[in-house]
Amino acid sequence: MLRPEPGNARTCAALTAAGFEPVALPLFAVAPCAWSPPDPADHDALLLTSAQAVRHAGAGLARLAHLPVVAVGAATAAAAGAAGLTVAIVGRGDAASAVAQATGYPRLLHLAGRDRVALPGVTAVTVYAADPLPVAPGAIDAALDAVVLLHSVRAAARFAGLAATLPRDRVRIAALSASVARAAGPGWAQAIVATEPRDAALIQAVRAACD
Repeated sequence: MLRPEPGNARTCAALTAAGFEPVALPLFAVAPCAWSPPDPADHDALLLTSAQAVRHAGAGLARLAHLPVVAVGAATAAAAGAAGLTVAIVGRGDAASAVAQATGYPRLLHLAGRDRVALPGVTAVTVYAADPLPVAPGAIDAALDAVVLLHSVRAAARFAGLAATLPRDRVRIAALSASVARAAGPGWAQAIVATEPRDAALIQAVRAACD
């Protein structure tokens, strides 16, 4: 389980409940960045592509809290709702498709991570960053004869680099989406892809493959 905290612990708990024995190895740590909220009058809605944006936006979020939210997926929408924001649109887990759904909000403000894909026509402001964590020598060997869960393109790419010396035919990967699976590259013993970009769907896909 490679995702950052606090998601790592939540997914590990869900895996344990499903009968697995998870090994936590977060590859990144998320921390807030200093930022100044822009004039809310210049924007129609907030675009949230990660619950981390809600967790780390800090006091600046209050100035924008009256704007409706376009959330990339259900988990991000839930985090926004818990923070008192009003969710107008819930996407299917892909930022570009969420933007495409938001035709009624042409001036989106993306509260984003420092490492992100630029979205045409969307104004972005960095509110958090995910920095690589050191990985102890030999820790990545836990992937041998196991299933590695990949929740992001960055995690998939970094895992592929860390696992460069491992025999890929002894490692299975399970990705939150097809794009995440592609970022890990080919040659794995098995590449499992969730039917939709939700944690529960990913765990279900792993369970089906293991069964």
